[in-house]
Amino acid sequence: MSRDAKATVALLAARESTPSVLYGLYDVLASVGTAYPDMTTGEVGEALLEVRIVAAEAGSFRCFGDVLIEPHATMGELTRVDAVVVCDMYTRIDTPPRGKYRSEIDWLRRMHAQGALICSVCSGSLLLAEAGLLDGRECAGHWAYRDLFRLQYPRVKYRADSILRLDSEADGVVTAGGVTAWQDLALHLISRYCGATRALETAKVYLLAGHEDGQLPFAMMGRRTQTADGTIGACQEWIAGHYAQVNPVEAMTKRSGLTPRTFSRRFRAATGRLPIDYVHALRIEQAKRLIEQEATGLDDVAYQVGYGDPTFFRRLFKREVGLTPAAYRRKFSAIACGGET
Repeated sequence: MSRDAKATVALLAARESTPSVLYGLYDVLASVGTAYPDMTTGEVGEALLEVRIVAAEAGSFRCFGDVLIEPHATMGELTRVDAVVVCDMYTRIDTPPRGKYRSEIDWLRRMHAQGALICSVCSGSLLLAEAGLLDGRECAGHWAYRDLFRLQYPRVKYRADSILRLDSEADGVVTAGGVTAWQDLALHLISRYCGATRALETAKVYLLAGHEDGQLPFAMMGRRTQTADGTIGACQEWIAGHYAQVNPVEAMTKRSGLTPRTFSRRFRAATGRLPIDYVHALRIEQAKRLIEQEATGLDDVAYQVGYGDPTFFRRLFKREVGLTPAAYRRKFSAIACGGET
């Protein structure tokens, strides 16, 4: 691409696309070079990116929420691009999109082979995984899909804490985390193709700021009780109401009738976590709810969820959530209580 040529960014859409991601990306990327001068001088500048919404087939269709999408082109018509963004494509957290997007996956592979930067937002990373573009790479995506990646894409190094993974950008792959991480991706693409100054200008126009705390503060524990191993499933159901008791892993082991080693092995195979890590996760989830309500002191929170040592609780909370309990309260209590900022 010459210095004066516009980079072409294709936004891949399907019926499962989330319109907030698709149209948010389109609005921001298409306005680079036009919105900032209009806002500051009253003179509309020239668009610096060629942004196209593409789909597998011609014609309009309705996406998630019954929102109309009218693609600019089909994938077959757009044979060369500088970057592709696979927008969020909703899928159930326990169901990989096997065999569902064959034409899209073939096109992504071709674009990647031609040197295009292939990006994804949220569950769009599942298409990259299906295409084999994430094998051996670190990947961001919505935190809710971490178990699906663990079970269905073991060659992908899924990072539920990440907002934007740039490790493989030199190899033509960038992945963004859940939903509004499209904003971080948009600013990165603007910086890459238009320069850091344009990215900063765009951030100011749209009030965009990075997710510096990552995804961990937003992540919640998946609580699906698995059914393949009935013994472990029964223990999951029991511990959900008894996580605060003393020696909960020992109690679960006794209830299972298994040896400690066998119980630990089967529990991890069924849930993806060691028993003690599962207990910690349950306790931290309840602690977050108590902290959000602001009515409970932080030391009292620790005691209520099963930790006799508040210092240990604070260290564990920071490790699991990415914020201290106090910082977490500052971040979310106003939302939980309906306050204004």
